[in-house]
Order: sequence, then structure tokens, then C-alpha cells
Amino acid sequence: MVSAIILTLITLAFVLIVIEDIIHVNKAKTTLFFGTLCWIILFISPLNGQSPENIQHQLDHNILEIATLWLFLMAAMTFVAYLNSKGFIQNIVHRVMPSAISERKLMFLIGGFSFLFSSISDNITATLISLAVVMSLKLDPKKLIKYATLIIFSVNSGGVSLITGDVTTLMIFLDGKVSIANLLLLVVPALASVALLAIMLSFGLNGAVEFTKQEERRIEKTDITIAVIFLSTIFATLTLSVLYHVPPLLTFLFGLSLMFLVAQFLMRKKDVNKKIIDYIREIEYDTLLFFVGVLLLVGALKEVGMLSKFTHLYELMPAQYANYLMGILSAAVDNVPLTAALLKAEIVMSPQQWLSFTYATGVGGSMLIIGSAAGIIAMSKVKALTFMSYLRMSVYLLIAYTIGYIGSYLAGSFI
Repeated sequence: MVSAIILTLITLAFVLIVIEDIIHVNKAKTTLFFGTLCWIILFISPLNGQSPENIQHQLDHNILEIATLWLFLMAAMTFVAYLNSKGFIQNIVHRVMPSAISERKLMFLIGGFSFLFSSISDNITATLISLAVVMSLKLDPKKLIKYATLIIFSVNSGGVSLITGDVTTLMIFLDGKVSIANLLLLVVPALASVALLAIMLSFGLNGAVEFTKQEERRIEKTDITIAVIFLSTIFATLTLSVLYHVPPLLTFLFGLSLMFLVAQFLMRKKDVNKKIIDYIREIEYDTLLFFVGVLLLVGALKEVGMLSKFTHLYELMPAQYANYLMGILSAAVDNVPLTAALLKAEIVMSPQQWLSFTYATGVGGSMLIIGSAAGIIAMSKVKALTFMSYLRMSVYLLIAYTIGYIGSYLAGSFI
């Protein structure tokens, strides 16, 4: 009876995630509500006669995973929140853009920029800035849909090879399934799939666009310093993890503390109303709370023995084919709970197969507009981009995803 109640609550929570744009209730609120409720029920009515101490042990293990992910994202998002609020990122973009460019070249430029920027930033910021660039050009709605489609796919592709670029990649890495050296093998197939999609979407684009140059703002010394610290922290995270197995969380928190100390020193003579540490308040706490709720739900799912059901697909077919289908499934089921569920189900796969799974869950959500944070943001910003208009691009997206997945599996043979 208790298992049925918890499964009903979890199902309802995931349905509310999918229909968030219809009911206008933030998914962070619903997942946190149902996630905590499920664990309270587990304490009140223990399954299979478990003791409160045993349930507490399981919850503690779940909370440790959540805390590790939360702190890492908080540190990374604080860097971006500062640079974004200062207009540093937008200023750089407008400085490097040419005054005029063909629509086809712009397609490749936007794809490459979205791919690169999402690797060193969060997907939300990468999507917003990339969309801001193309929306400033006053393009025809049909053309704008193509650019927005490429941005969504590129942003999702850009983060899969770095633990700083995608949450599911970070989760798989923290679980010890792949190493940073393994993940870097995904750069080539991920970038190739973006280039392929750009080629397909550029058919029919024969015009040219002009950029309206904005007045350049002076880049402050403090902003440049913090940007350097951010990039150095990313580099140090990768290097120290490979060479000395230093946990990425530790390195990023060190980089954040360095940012606070250096900025405090540089701002000591300035009349500023805002302290550097206050930028923590500007990060997307909705995103962080959503992850907390989702991981609590997945933890409860494990307690009622449902995660083992995910292994059935892997019993029916080889892991490389099951991973491909899991990626497409992540377009309908949020890739964070899907990845968490598979990790907790303890499916046995080779490093090559885990690498292809990393690509699949990171990029597969691009198949549907509601399948990723980038898609949902783009839909809210571009009026012409709807569920159905994006669905018309599904053939292009499926081809690009398939080629990228095959490339990721082949790249894993070098492990």
C-alpha cells in the first residue's frame, strides 16, 4: 500500500514537470514538495519492516549526493551570475561579431559559439545570450526557428564533454563511471553533430544579415580579473582531477573563495553598493531546488524497488542500443532523474558504453522542445518556436543525434 502511494506521488510529480508550461507551477516547487513528502511517508510507514536508523542511513546517502551537486553548481553559477550582471559576456560578444555576415555563415558561427560557451557556462546563460544575438537581427520567424533549434542542440552538445558544462555529465563522473580524460573524447563527435545539423538547417538560407553595433562599454579591470579566475578554475578543476584526483567540488569552491577575496581587494577603494558575495543571490535557485527535489524523488524510487525496472531494457538488448533509446527517452523524461535512476540501478557497463550513455542523456533531450532547459527557455523567448514548430525539425535533430551517438561510441574505443 505504501509503495503504491509513493509511486503515485512520484508519477504525479513527473507529470507536473512535463506540463509545467501549461499549469504555470514551477517544477522546483512540485518536485521539492513531492520529494520530501515521499521520504516523510517512508519514515512514518517503513517498507519491509525497516528500522528508522536504516531509512536515515539511506536518506543521508541521498543527501550527500545532493549536497555535492548543489555546492558545485552554486559555485559555477555564481561566477556566471557576476559576469552576466556586469554585461561582461554580452560586451565581449558584440565586440567580436562582424558588421555583416551571410545567413549560412551565421548558422555555423552561432552553432560554434553556443557549443563553446555552454562548455564553460551553464546552459541557461548560454541559451539566453545566443538567442539574444540572433533575435537582435529581426529575422523571419521561419529562419529564427532554425537558428533557435541549432542553439538548443549546440548548447546541449557543448556541455557533455566537461563536468562543468552538463549536470548529467557531472553526475556520471562523480559516480566514477567515466574519467575526465574519457569525457574529452566526446568533443569531436559532439562538435561534428552540431556541424552536421548546421549544414542541414542552412539549406534555403541565401541572404545576409547586418549587426547593429551597440555602444561599447568599458570593461572593468575587476571583471576581467574574475573572468580569468573563472577560466583558471575550470582549467584547474580538469587538471587537478586528472593528475591528483582532487574532487571537482573542492577546486571550484577554492576558485569561488579566490574570486571573493580578489574582488574584495580590487573593490576596496570603489564606492559600490553591492558586495561581491551578494552575487550568490542572483543564481538560479529554482534550478538548484529542482535538482534537490528530483534526486529526493529518485531516492524514494530506489527505496520502493522501482529503479531495477530500468534494467529491463538492458536485458532485452545490448547496452549500446539501450543507451541510444535512453537518450531519446530523455526528451520526454527529464534527463536528471533518468540518469540518477540508471546510476542507482547499478547497471554494469564498460567505460565505452558509459561514455556513449553520457552523450545520449546530455544531447537526447534536444529531440523535443520540452526535453531540456535550453528548449524550455528558447520556447519562452521566441514566440514562433512552439512544440509543433520544433517538432518539424525532428528529422534533422534525429539524424544529428544519431551521428553524434555513433561517434561517441566509436570514440569510446580509444579508452
